[in-house]
Amino acid sequence: MKLLSYDFSLTQTTKKPFNLTIQTPGRGYYLITDRIEQAVAEALPGVEAGLLHVFLRHSSVGLTINENADPTVREDFKRFEEHLVPRDFPFHLNYEGDDDMPANIKSSLLGCQLTILVSEGRLALGIILRPIADQV
Repeated sequence: MKLLSYDFSLTQTTKKPFNLTIQTPGRGYYLITDRIEQAVAEALPGVEAGLLHVFLRHSSVGLTINENADPTVREDFKRFEEHLVPRDFPFHLNYEGDDDMPANIKSSLLGCQLTILVSEGRLALGIILRPIADQV
């Protein structure tokens, strides 16, 4: 299993940017809420409220906020994206492998940035919403 590393740039409205690196074991949807909250607590101690901008500097990973009450949500996301952008489509771009172009398209569809409200020093996401990184 190949570990992949992705750098996130996080900025709170009154502070300078800081980085967070998350390693993943490959394709899949990964909950990254705890890692983001930990990075915010370490980099911005004492910040009670603000807006956190999360920007991912990579073209084959997307970010989204969705529910986490049922783990089958991530499975359904994966099945739908494979249906929408099949890996066996005859793409021209394959410089980095057969999954290069499908990954770029999926990343563009999900997006590479989120803005999240911070309240009482934590991400204000509600009960079941969680940031998810899609390693496509």
